[in-house]
Amino acid sequence: MIGKLKGTVDEIGEDHVIVDVHGVGYVVFCSARTLSNMPDPGEAVVLLIETYVREDLLRLFGFGTALEREWFRLLQSVQGIGAKVALSVLGTLTPSDLANAIALRDIAMVSRAPGVGKRVAERIVTELKNKAPAFAGEALGTIGLKQELGEGVAPASVTDAVSALTNLGYSRDQAANAIAAAMKDAGENADSAKLIRLGLKELSR
Repeated sequence: MIGKLKGTVDEIGEDHVIVDVHGVGYVVFCSARTLSNMPDPGEAVVLLIETYVREDLLRLFGFGTALEREWFRLLQSVQGIGAKVALSVLGTLTPSDLANAIALRDIAMVSRAPGVGKRVAERIVTELKNKAPAFAGEALGTIGLKQELGEGVAPASVTDAVSALTNLGYSRDQAANAIAAAMKDAGENADSAKLIRLGLKELSR
């Protein structure tokens, strides 16, 4: 089982990179985001690897961070999600954006990924909302949302609460992160008043 590759970039393809490790070229499939951050051919690279072995197939998937690899595994726990769709999601959204989208039930953001329609995005949000609290917690503490929350993107109570906090002078990212954290305590059906109160408490820490 291969868990990590350390070598030089030999070639970068549309959906893969060939990593030369002491003269052996490994074909590693990666997300578009990982490929865009790949060093130039001839330069050193380190990739964390997820190895898939079947009777007629051995395929390597590469990631720049352990968090990205964990999300790759987690996404495939969702019914109907395979490696290709998981890479598509991670190529469109950073792990932090994905965690925030799930915390805020932002189906529109998840469905931005190629090959992910509304139904698939709904399954991702629904099935992972209770499975990924650790990932959401890490993301909410570091990187804010990149997307403006609008009508129909998240529940009205969420957008109203975010709007209220921004009107108080907080940035969009600060407000979205605070409300996402508040939802973890209050539940997804909490009204805007409760979210605003918990959001302000979060911001005062």
